[in-house]
Amino acid sequence: MLNRSSAWPLRMLHRLVAAVACACALQAPAQAFDLQGHRGARGLAPENTLPAFARALSIGVTTLELDVGLTRDGVLVVSHDPSLNPDITRGPDGAFLAARGPFIWQSTFEALQRYDVGRINPAARYAQTFAAQQPVDGTRIPRLSDVFALVARAGARDVRFNIETKIDPRQPEATAAPEPFARALIAAIREAGVARRATIQSFDWRTLQVVQREAPEIDTVYLSAQQRWLDNIGAGVAGAPGATPAAGAGAAAAPAGAWTAGLRIADHGSVPKMVKAAGAKVWSPHFGDLTPALREEARTLGLPVVVWTVNEPAAIARMLDLGVDGIISDRPDLVREEMARRGMPLPRPVPAP
Repeated sequence: MLNRSSAWPLRMLHRLVAAVACACALQAPAQAFDLQGHRGARGLAPENTLPAFARALSIGVTTLELDVGLTRDGVLVVSHDPSLNPDITRGPDGAFLAARGPFIWQSTFEALQRYDVGRINPAARYAQTFAAQQPVDGTRIPRLSDVFALVARAGARDVRFNIETKIDPRQPEATAAPEPFARALIAAIREAGVARRATIQSFDWRTLQVVQREAPEIDTVYLSAQQRWLDNIGAGVAGAPGATPAAGAGAAAAPAGAWTAGLRIADHGSVPKMVKAAGAKVWSPHFGDLTPALREEARTLGLPVVVWTVNEPAAIARMLDLGVDGIISDRPDLVREEMARRGMPLPRPVPAP
């Protein structure tokens, strides 16, 4: 037992330690909000191109969101569609494609470099959706390694990469199979030394299961949608084709569990529980599917929520009111404006070469 004279300094020491701990806690930054530039900054520059990623860096984002496909000669290229999209692709003659071009999986990287993806076809509905997009004529489909190199040249050492495998279980001929596709992406991320700064996301959860088995150092992000135009969860949404928009309207629905690596919502009761059971690090639902109850359930499960693709100011504000952990947006500049109004820390803009 301590006497009174020895107990006093000990009490003072305890108080000092507590005060220092409190001060450190006050100074420790909160977990950063994840502001992701969708396909770079699609609302402002040609999607999934180096100009779009440079624009996103100059605006100031936490993460570059992008899509990849694998060519016939094994090159990972940045493209949302499994085939060349006539809305944004011009041939060597300078004219927009009259119909969808060849599958990326069936093309070589050299062959893809013949096409210009720096401008939207003004006759396409897409042009009205992204009227603020500035064309950059002469832009080619980049390699994933080109994006890594751009960020390195810019010195954006804290910027992350959220990379989506574009794969459709109903069209196995359109892309590489899940295992070689995932393994090629894992190898590219490791070679670039960005495993700690990268996540792999997909609507087709088969690729994510491969990543979790073979590259546990790379976090996985499970995309979900329960919309009329897309339902990869298989929850019976009326009119939903069960396919990504790139797969084409009117395509037959995939069998239950085809998109979700065999997991079924009926066995888990909710999408957050289903995603958690799959081993996800992050749940990324369509913003129209997220409710306060689902947000709270995800929080209880320890599952960060990053919603896609949120462009309108009212929707951005609504998602921030729900307390999401991140937003994927074609207009990261508008998300930053709302974040600034709320006094939230903003990612550092980085001028890109």
